Amino acid sequence: MALTVRADVLDGVQGLFASARIWPSLQPIVDSLPPGYRIEVGGAAEETTKSDRAPFAVLPLMFVVMVFLLRLQLQSFSRMWMVFLTAPLALIGVVPALLIFNAPFGFVALLGVIALGGMIMRNAIILVDQIDKDIAAGTPALDAVVEATVRRARPVVLTAAAAVLAMVPLISSVFWGPMAIAIMGGLIVGTVLTLVFVPALYATCLRLRPAAALLEPSMAQGLPT
Repeated sequence: MALTVRADVLDGVQGLFASARIWPSLQPIVDSLPPGYRIEVGGAAEETTKSDRAPFAVLPLMFVVMVFLLRLQLQSFSRMWMVFLTAPLALIGVVPALLIFNAPFGFVALLGVIALGGMIMRNAIILVDQIDKDIAAGTPALDAVVEATVRRARPVVLTAAAAVLAMVPLISSVFWGPMAIAIMGGLIVGTVLTLVFVPALYATCLRLRPAAALLEPSMAQGLPT
């Protein structure tokens, strides 16, 4: 025999949030139940738990596919990992954005974070590819890093701005709001950090130094100041 209790939530409140607030008050009742009896949470909370497991089931396969595609595009393992390291930069903006808007980190916000990883890595690929093309064209490596970043900053920023503005209408949505907020916060902060992090990481990994630093110390001392 099963006894089902149902209730509606107030406008602007997610069912998962309401279940999380109610469950602690039910815990003493759960602990006092005789053997064979139990209380289970259904509805939105149950469906969200099932949905959370779905992305992680295919995550290993998607990781392998991403590695293959990045390796095919960049033709270098070092550059591939350079791009991968930019993905977590989005999280720096996600957390403050969710806190500011008091939005829960649920399944839809998780979808936003997953999408953010691809957006940030796309920007990193654009920068790395442009740097490699400039170096191949004969530009000194360190100059290529700086000039490629300056040239690509505008399209990268405008693309990110377009994506952020597209999320604005969804902020007021109870269901899609957390995803929109996560994407907006992560993309704003992640884009700015990518324009600084990727060039610095590229120069560090390839040990690039100014031309004067490559001269002998005695020669460098004789250069005019």
